[in-house]
Formats: sequence, structure tokens, C-alpha cells
Amino acid sequence: MKKRNIAILGSTGSIGTQALDVVRAFPELLEVSVLTASANHEALIAQAREFKPNAVVIVQEESYLLVKQALADLEIVVYAGRNALEEVVEREEIDMVLNAIVGSAGLRPTVRAIEYGKDVALANKETLVVAGALIMELVRKKQVSMWPVDSEHSAIFQCLVGESANRIEKIYLTASGGPFRGKDSRFLSTVTKQQALKHPNWVMGAKITIDSATLMNKGLEVIEAKWLFDLDVEQIDVIVHPQSIVHSIVQFEDGSMKAQMGLPDMKLPIQYALTYPQRRPNSFERFNFMDYGSLTFEPADSNTFRNLELAYQSIREGGDRPCVLNAANEVAVAAFLAEKVSFLGMSDLIEATMCQQRKVEQPTMDDLLAIDEETRIVARSLIR
Repeated sequence: MKKRNIAILGSTGSIGTQALDVVRAFPELLEVSVLTASANHEALIAQAREFKPNAVVIVQEESYLLVKQALADLEIVVYAGRNALEEVVEREEIDMVLNAIVGSAGLRPTVRAIEYGKDVALANKETLVVAGALIMELVRKKQVSMWPVDSEHSAIFQCLVGESANRIEKIYLTASGGPFRGKDSRFLSTVTKQQALKHPNWVMGAKITIDSATLMNKGLEVIEAKWLFDLDVEQIDVIVHPQSIVHSIVQFEDGSMKAQMGLPDMKLPIQYALTYPQRRPNSFERFNFMDYGSLTFEPADSNTFRNLELAYQSIREGGDRPCVLNAANEVAVAAFLAEKVSFLGMSDLIEATMCQQRKVEQPTMDDLLAIDEETRIVARSLIR
């Protein structure tokens, strides 16, 4: 395998830091060309001094001088601001862009990377939620590769290797159920952010942890899977698997099923994306069947956890609806974390926002970017 120069967008977050663990394990295969962070300048400086990339970006412009001065003795170009995220992926030496930015802010850098012929390892599911049809059309036009990093989509991707001639009947995305699996609306009406931030199996950032608790994360993954694997929404089901060992399942038209399994560790799907098509030996902890008396599965409760059904509704309606859903959800999660709306109030806010926004059937990329901004204004206006 030829050594790959990678740009890690969002290098100080959960996915970004684990990606750097993978780089440390395979220095002969992977080299860091670019690192970016939103606001954590201290972590970015430490990463830059260790990995010595060609360039770094700190989105928070007030931290630019701190980063530049801290790296003055190294030959590292320092950029600042959100526009720099798009510009930096154009660098000629970059082979692959790992997009680990949280939220719709990851859309523009993904588009720019594809336009400049870079392969993309995608952990930013909002890119495909907001603009899936346009993104996949651009991927085909530019003949680049897009490898999923989310554990569920990586699992589906791994199950499909060697199966290009065989039709998918259905895929099953597994969900842990989050911290409130089995709870009813009465219980959820009093949930605090401290409770919602305690995921039983995964260590993640605040936004994705709340999305997991509401099952919105799984809803966004349904939308992402539709575009990644060219499926109808009726071919995608969500099942709750509390142990998080089976990461997802593909069922083929003959009824046979393939599943990808392993301990809940994001470094495995990250490594698979960064080193594909090779599987390289590593020191990650191994799954032992004897440690698990049983693996269980149950239906997802979309009546209680309404965000999942809202996500399905958005993709059935099509057009700009997933974009509206995503923008409203980002506002709702921020409001919940700021204790301005309740846990169940997040679904109410998202649904009310979707009802207020006029549907656009065939939005362009510019349309979607404008709709994203407009939706946020509407959602914020509905917070009381």
C-alpha cells in the first residue's frame, strides 16, 4: 500500500484523536498533512508538535496568534477561520481527507475535497443528510472514493466487499438504545442533560451523545445509508442491540445475512477507512464470545423516541426535508444542552420547525446552504 497523506478535519474531537492513534500505529502507511480544530487550540498545538503536519487550521480566529506563536519554530503553515477549512483541503500533497467535523459545518469542506479529487473518509454524517443526492453525484463525477467511518456504515461497507453482483434486500442498522432504552415518555419528561450524556457503551462528543439518547443519531444514519449504498428507505431497518457487538447487518435477496462484529471501539472502522483495502494487524482488544452470555435484539421504539420517525419522515418526503431536520436538530440539541428545552421538547421543536418551513423539491447546493441558515433562525424563534 502506498503511503497516504491525510488531512484530519476535527483532529481534537473524539474521532480525530482516535484517528491519530491509528496514525501512530501505522507510521509506515499514514502521514498527517493537515490538522484542524474548531476552538481547542491547546490540543491542536500539541498534536501539531507531535505529528508536524504541513498546515494547521484553527477555526476560532481569536486563537490564531496563540497557535502561530506556539508553532513558530516549526515549518507549519497556520490558517484561521471557517473558510480556511475549505481552502486547506485543496493542498496538492493530500491523498485523503478524514472529515470528523461535528454537524453541518462539515459539508463545505467535503464538497471542496471532492471537487479537488481527494478521497474522503467520512465521519461527518451531516454531509450526506443535508445534501446526499448532490454529494454522491459529485463523487461519481470526480471519480473519487468515499469510505464510511461511522461504525454502522463501516460494517455495511465491510459486509458488501466482494458482493457487488448481488442485490441487497435489506440492511439493519444496529442501535445500542442509548441510556434510556425501555423508558417511557413519563420518565423522559424529567431527563436531565447529565443523564443524557452518559452513554452506556460509547465515549463520544456531547452532540452525538445526545443524538444517540434521542435516537436521532440512528435516524441520521438511516438517511446517510440511503445515499451511501443507493437504497430505498424501505430497505433500511433499525434494530436495538444493547451490547453493541453486531455493528450492522446486510441481508441479500437469497435471504442470507452478513454481519460485522467486534467490541465497540471506533479505532477499528477508522483504521479500515484509512488503510482500505488492506486489513492490518493491530493491538486492539479482541471480542471473546465467552464474555457474552447472549446477544439480544429488539425493535426500536419510534413512538416514544420520535426523532427516529421524524428522520424517516424527512427522507420519505425528500427534497430539502432532511436538511431542515438536521438544522432543527442541531438547534434543539444546543438548546437542550443549554437547558432551554426539555428532552422531549427537542422532538417538539424539530417537528414544529419542519412544519413551518416550506418544502423545496429539488434544491441546489446553494439552496441547501440557505435553507440550513433559515431553518436555524426559525427553530431558535420557537424556543420559549
